[in-house]
Parts: sequence; C-alpha cells; structure tokens
Amino acid sequence: MEASAYTDSFARDHLPPPQEWPELLLDGNPDVDYPARLNCAVALVDDLVGRGDGERIALRWKEGGQQRSMTYRELMALTNRIARVLTEDMQLSPGNRLLLRGPNNVMMAASWLAAVKAGLVTVPTMPLLRAGELKKAIDKAQIHAVLCDRRLSGEIEHCMDAGHPAYCPTLAQAVYFHDDGPDSLDTLAAAKPDQFQACDTANDDVCLIAFTSGTTGKPKGCMHFHRDVLAMCDTFSRHILNMRPDDIVCGTPPLAFTFGLGGLLCFPLRAGASAVLTEKLTPDELLATVQDFGVTMTFTAPTFYRQMAALVDKYDLSTLKTTVSAGEALPDATRQLWKQASGIEMTDGIGGTEMIHVYVSSAGKAVRRGAIGKVVPGYVAQVVDENFQPVAPGIVGRLAVKGPTGCRYLDDERQRVFVQNGWNLPGDTFAMDEDGYLYYQARNDDMIISAGYNIAGPEVEGTLLLHEAVAECGVVGQPDPERGSIVKAYVVLKPGFSGDAAMVKTLQDHVKAAIAPYKYPREIEFTDSLPRTETGKLQRFVLRAQASE
Repeated sequence: MEASAYTDSFARDHLPPPQEWPELLLDGNPDVDYPARLNCAVALVDDLVGRGDGERIALRWKEGGQQRSMTYRELMALTNRIARVLTEDMQLSPGNRLLLRGPNNVMMAASWLAAVKAGLVTVPTMPLLRAGELKKAIDKAQIHAVLCDRRLSGEIEHCMDAGHPAYCPTLAQAVYFHDDGPDSLDTLAAAKPDQFQACDTANDDVCLIAFTSGTTGKPKGCMHFHRDVLAMCDTFSRHILNMRPDDIVCGTPPLAFTFGLGGLLCFPLRAGASAVLTEKLTPDELLATVQDFGVTMTFTAPTFYRQMAALVDKYDLSTLKTTVSAGEALPDATRQLWKQASGIEMTDGIGGTEMIHVYVSSAGKAVRRGAIGKVVPGYVAQVVDENFQPVAPGIVGRLAVKGPTGCRYLDDERQRVFVQNGWNLPGDTFAMDEDGYLYYQARNDDMIISAGYNIAGPEVEGTLLLHEAVAECGVVGQPDPERGSIVKAYVVLKPGFSGDAAMVKTLQDHVKAAIAPYKYPREIEFTDSLPRTETGKLQRFVLRAQASE
C-alpha cells in the first residue's frame, strides 16, 4: 500500500487483513492505471477546470419553479469553501470520518466532494434512516462529525443527546446545510475564500465507507479507496453507458447509495457531463424532469420503469437515449413493457455496495433477452458449484467475480463469507451461456427448495408480473411440514381487481401455464404494499419472516 496522507489511521487500521482481500485486477489495465497520489474529488472536478472545461454545466436543479445550474468552476469553488469549513471551523483532520445526511441536492453533492477533497472518510447515509439505525453506522465507524440537511436534523440531535437511547459518544459536532443561520454550512462557506489545497491522498486511502442498504437487516460497512471511485467511472460508465460530455442524467437513487453516487454524480462529472439533482421524484415527476431538462440518461429501479411505462405518452422524451436499471433484479416482463412503451432497450446491471458499482451489464444491440449481460470490461466472472469448481454452460451455480474493485468490510466477520479463494461471492445464483452472458436466477437465499425442486423466487415474480392484474409481487419460501417449503406470493393488485379466491386460482393457473407447474405459488396473499428499502429493493427477508410466522 502507498504511504497514507491520513493523520487519523482508523480506516486503514480497520481494513480486513490482506489475506482476506479479493484479488484485484489492476495490472495491465490502462483504464485503472492511476497515479500513486490521487484525490478522486480533484480528478472529478478540479482537473476538468484545469483542462479548460470550467464553464461547462456540472449540476442542474429546479428552485422556485425555475431551472438553475452550476458550472464546474462554480462547483470547484463551492467544494473549496466547504472544505475550508471542515478543516478550519470544524477542525477535522485527514482520516476523520464524516457522516453525510441529505437528499439529492447541490449541498449534499458538494459536501461529499469537499470532504473527500479534504482527506476525510465519508459515510453517506440514507435520508429516511432513524436515530437507532444511524447509531449503528456512527458507532461502527467511530464518526466524529456530521454535515446534515437542516430538515433531517432531528435524528442527528437524538444521536447527540446523552439521554437518548441512540446516543453516540464519538459524535462531537454537527453542522447543517439548507439553512441560513449564522452557524450553518451555507453561511460559514459563503464567507470563505474559494481556494483550497486538496489533501495529498494516496490512491489506496479510504475515502468512502458505504453501508449496505439493509436487505439482510444487518448493514455492513464497505470501505472504498480513491481509486475505486474512479474505477467505477472508468469501467461501467465508460464502456457500457458510453457517457459523453453532452449527456444530462437524472434518476431516483440517493447519493448515499453507491448506485446514485455513481450514476448521478461521479459518472457525469468524470465525463464532463451534467446531472439533474432532484430531492424526491414520483414516476410522473421523473418523466417531467426528462422532458424539462432534455435528459439523455436515467437511473432508477425496475419498479419505477414499470410505473412509468403507462405514463410515457404524456411527455416529450425525444432526448432520452439510455435508461439504466439496477438495485434489484429486472424482470423480463418489465424490460419488455418499458421497451414497448418507450422504444428504448433497457440497460440492466448487477452490482453491489461491496464492489462499489455495476460489474455485469450489456447495452443496446449487445443485450440478449433474459440475460443481465456480460461482465463489464475489467472484470471477470465464473459460475461455481459448492466446491468452488466452475460449472458447465447453462448450469446454475454461485456467481464469483473479481476486478479492479472488491469487498473490504469494516470489522465484519462476513468478509470471509463474501471473499473466498480471491473471488468476491456476491450471494447470487446465476447461469452463464457459452458466449459469457449471465442469467440471473435469484439471491442464494431466495432459492426455494420445495419437495426437492429448486425454485427461483424472482422467476415466479416475473411470471406473475405478466398478468394484467398484478402491479407488484414478492415471492418467498414458506415452511411446510410435507414439502420443506412451499412457494408463497405476496401480491399487490392493480386498481379494479379483487383479491378473492377466484383471483388466487387465476394467478396460480397463469403461472402453471407459463413455467413448470411445480413452481406455482401454493399460497397467495394480497397486500396493499410490499416492504422495500429506501433505494427500492424488495426486502424479501421481511416477507420470509412473515411467511414463517
């Protein structure tokens, strides 16, 4: 490892031991051949200004019904002023951990860039997290300070209250933005000079601890280096999305989620493009944003595309060229529905917080029906059996992947589960064809074994979604004394359909006619909504717990 620039060595001290790291594919790949000293925030903003692109628009948003924008030069100045607040007013030192909390707005984006520029280790968190959930991250990462949108201050104040159950003794100070008070980040930063000497970080200094979004109920802290931030831009964004300086992007994933941090901030900045930041979007509002800003590329989850498909005729989407789906499995029914409505072939991808972003994807004419795609250039993958032996084409097994990024958990025994034999094991079941296309089956723990049959819950979900009555659904195994487990479906019906016994039989018959009859849901429960994370992922562990009861 390179000599660290950090005076606070917590992050490096709490990396897993080197023998537990995955093999990193860095040598011989010019895409990720970075200098030893690297600050990714400088590379994403300041370097573009230095190349003469300072007047290009970096960020766009709406305020008071009017479109606003910020150039790369203005963004550099803002991040410099915020970095001065962090180092001068808040007295934070390189390597200190900084919690970031806010919706997708300019100050949240600039605060992340400024903190990285100042050599801090950023810990972005989802806006909807409560104090008890924040406490887990604050305690684990021993966080010193927080920058937070004033509108989200209540939960932070609980964490700083010695009499509250969520009290965090390491959290010493909080500064709020989106606020005009004398001690706010906005006011303090406005008074600072717009010059700042960035921290001379090593390319393998930790700049981000990203906590997983909680589909397992117990989040893990994933530690990423400065070079990892650029690697996600220089692999998936460069080779699959082919992002260009004239692109304008928007979407729904929070900047606190690496899907959003990449797609809505780092990818466009790396390409000299621009991002539209919006705090909260409905499907209608996302389509209106595309129309109003001339957006060329969107990032959101499959459920949003499914809902938007019925609305596209209301908007002018002539500028939209690329639509990216990630965060959870994309059912083929949703892919085809969106393609029929918009004329755009979806770019699907599978990634993860552990790997920082997408590592399997294909776009445009390279899409093969039913497959997520091939490995992103720079990554390699294989499908292996329980003995870690590669399986033949078409055989279902566990996905193993390696590339220029990889899993490094913060103090977590699950490191040895995720990384084995130098490979990352994301916990997904796949089949690979002879051409290297990967076909998603399920999360390993979403495979349902019923009377000796292996049944992939997402396949049953995709089949149910083909029925005109089904708006959303989640499929899990329910314990059964005779079969071990049976397939149970939780179904949200579209308006106008009744969740009665006749509908149960209709949906069961529909599944039996479309896929192997043994896969049909023997139990169907109708519900008004499904449990999802803030990023839109279906929380099947919640459904499994309900089914077990």
